[in-house]
Amino acid sequence: MAMDVVDYEIKGAEMQFVEVELDPGEAAVGEAGSMMFMDAGIRLDTVFGDGSQGQQGGLLGKLLGAGKRLVTGESLFTTVYTNTTSRKARVAFAAPYAGKIMPIDLRRLGGTLICQKDAFLCAARGVSLGIFFQRRLSVGFFGGEGFIMQRLDGDGLAFVHAGGTVDQRQLEPGQTLFVDTGCLVAMTPDVSFEVQYVGGIRTALFGGEGLFFAKLAGPGTVWLQSLPFSRLASRIFAAAPQRGGSREEGSVLGGIAVGGLLGSVLGRDDE
Repeated sequence: MAMDVVDYEIKGAEMQFVEVELDPGEAAVGEAGSMMFMDAGIRLDTVFGDGSQGQQGGLLGKLLGAGKRLVTGESLFTTVYTNTTSRKARVAFAAPYAGKIMPIDLRRLGGTLICQKDAFLCAARGVSLGIFFQRRLSVGFFGGEGFIMQRLDGDGLAFVHAGGTVDQRQLEPGQTLFVDTGCLVAMTPDVSFEVQYVGGIRTALFGGEGLFFAKLAGPGTVWLQSLPFSRLASRIFAAAPQRGGSREEGSVLGGIAVGGLLGSVLGRDDE
């Protein structure tokens, strides 16, 4: 299927969204729940799989596309936004949390990008969403977020979301980089990826970086994110009250002081 060539504009700083401009007949594919707004005249079609086979694809192709998305933890369905008017129309897709939206021209990368399974936001119609299994068993057992990744194939534009700040690094042949497994958001398929143990017992137990990290070896390009969603979620969970009520962040003594004060006041009233 021929790729649609779309124009776009990324807006915002920390909480970004991408506005895609569609010519008459062009379409974009969006992850479920990512649409922010769209112009009148854009038709929504919920399709089985990733939409790359089009509505004319056979049942087997649609089942394979849906199965690939199910393995990566995504929805069985995607939404295709088609401009049915005779003029340009726009549709916008919003990032799910604070970070950056990266426009990736797959043609410049040789047609393939490997990314974290929850990083895909939207793409021009024709981009195929598949799965990428790491070949090493160590990655499967200890790789965490990096074991099953998404594979984007095609020669059009794809938009990938990363948490926090994005750092793009070009690895030369033989160059090695060690990163937290959750901080790897995307890479070209020629990059070698394996998981290694951090080292000593004391470092593993008390270093705060987990037991394993990712070893990336060039040549190739990698994109790193400073705030993986798993890290953000763990910080929110740690800060949330664990036994009901609210945590008094504005008080030095927190809930203990407030609770004690209320208890003494109530006790005094009872007397």
